[in-house]
Amino acid sequence: MKKSTIYLIIAAVVVIFGFYGCNQYNSMVSEDENVSRAWSDVETQYQRRADLIPNLVNTVKGYAAHESETLQAVVEARTKATQITIDPENLTPEKLAEYQAAQGEVSQALGRLLAITENYPDLKANEQFSELQAQLEGTENRIAESRRLFNEAAQKYNVTVRSFPNNIFANLFGFAVKGNFKADAGAEKAPTVEF
Repeated sequence: MKKSTIYLIIAAVVVIFGFYGCNQYNSMVSEDENVSRAWSDVETQYQRRADLIPNLVNTVKGYAAHESETLQAVVEARTKATQITIDPENLTPEKLAEYQAAQGEVSQALGRLLAITENYPDLKANEQFSELQAQLEGTENRIAESRRLFNEAAQKYNVTVRSFPNNIFANLFGFAVKGNFKADAGAEKAPTVEF
């Protein structure tokens, strides 16, 4: 074979490899952006819940002022949860677990708050409280759906960056595996119902 033919074959292989690399890079960028968008949706729903909490606490305060410990726990959990932020470019499993734990504390505090309201029939009959409770339930459903969609986007992205030969390009261009939401601690145990 002539040297020119060998150079032509090498050039063709380099060009094909370059096009493939560009295509895979663009694919990973697109999926990374999908994960960032899904994360933004999760944060939006958690912020919606955080915005509802002060109104809910103030409504309960009027009826159950002596339940200040529970009310304070809700406010503190909300404050802690809103202080934890995660950059979508750095969604590591550890940071996501920290974020999830803080949001879990809010959920537990809200659960205790809603449990004590059972002792106050006037509060349960209050129209504002009923509306806030309905909004909170709707928000919890939105949070669950946003988390599910985020997990789907993260899984698709992770499969792409971990698959061969994409993992070569992912490592070369700094695409790292993203974390995802796991079940909350204690979710494997069924709640106890007593009559």
